[in-house]
Amino acid sequence: MKKLGKIVLGLLVILGLISVGSYYYLKENTYEPSQTALTTSKKAIDNKEYLFFKSPKKKLAQQHPIIIFYPGALVEPESYSVWANKLSETGYDVAIVKMPLNLAILDKNRAEKVIEDFPDRTFVFGGHSLGGVMSSRYVSQNVTDKNKGIFFLASYPDKKGALSQSKIPVLSITASKDQVLNHEAYEEAKQYLPAQTKYVVINGGNHSGFGAYGEQKKDGEAEITNEDQQIALVNTIENWLKQNGW
Repeated sequence: MKKLGKIVLGLLVILGLISVGSYYYLKENTYEPSQTALTTSKKAIDNKEYLFFKSPKKKLAQQHPIIIFYPGALVEPESYSVWANKLSETGYDVAIVKMPLNLAILDKNRAEKVIEDFPDRTFVFGGHSLGGVMSSRYVSQNVTDKNKGIFFLASYPDKKGALSQSKIPVLSITASKDQVLNHEAYEEAKQYLPAQTKYVVINGGNHSGFGAYGEQKKDGEAEITNEDQQIALVNTIENWLKQNGW
C-alpha cells in the first residue's frame, strides 16, 4: 500500500508540474494588446467576465442588438478594444467576452453571462479566428429570435457549428495578406454557411490586423496600417448591421 501511495503521489506531482508548465507556456505565448488598445480598453465597463463598451448614443443603442464578441486563441480581450470602441460610438453596445486562459474552446457558452445581464435585448455574435468557430457553435446550438446574426473575422464554422440551414444573416470578413488563416479549410467550410452569407475582403490587411496586438507568428505583412484595417473593419460591420435593419 505504501508503494502504491508513493506511485499515486508521484503521478500527482508530475501532473501538477505539467499543469504549471502548460499554464506558463500559454502565458508566454499569449498576445497582449497594443498600448493604444490597452488605453482604449479603459473606456469599457469591466464586468469581470466581459468588457462592455456602452454606446454614448443610448437611445439608439437600445434599438440595436448587443454585439457579443469571442476573441481569437491566446489573444487578450483588450486587444479588440479599438474597433469595439469605434463601433460603440456609432450606436451599438459591444461586449468582448473573456475566455478561460484566453481560449474560447474552453467555454463556448461564455456569451450566456452577457445574455443573462441583458434579458430584454437582442444579440449579434462575432468572433476572430478560433473565437469565430466557437461563437458559431453557440449560435447553431442556441436558435432563438433573440440571436439575430453572426460575423466571422478570419474565421469560419466547423461541422459542430454548421449554419447552412440557418436563416440568420452571416458576414464573413477576411484579409488579403492573412497567412494565419487556413484558406483551404476556409473554402471547405463554406458548406457550413448559409446561402445568404456576405463575403468581404479587406485588401492589404492581415490576420493580426483584426485586433491590435502586434504581429502574429506566421502572419503575412500588412500593406495597410493597423488603424486603417480597424476603420475598414468597423465600416464593414456597421454597414452590414444597417443593411439588416439593426
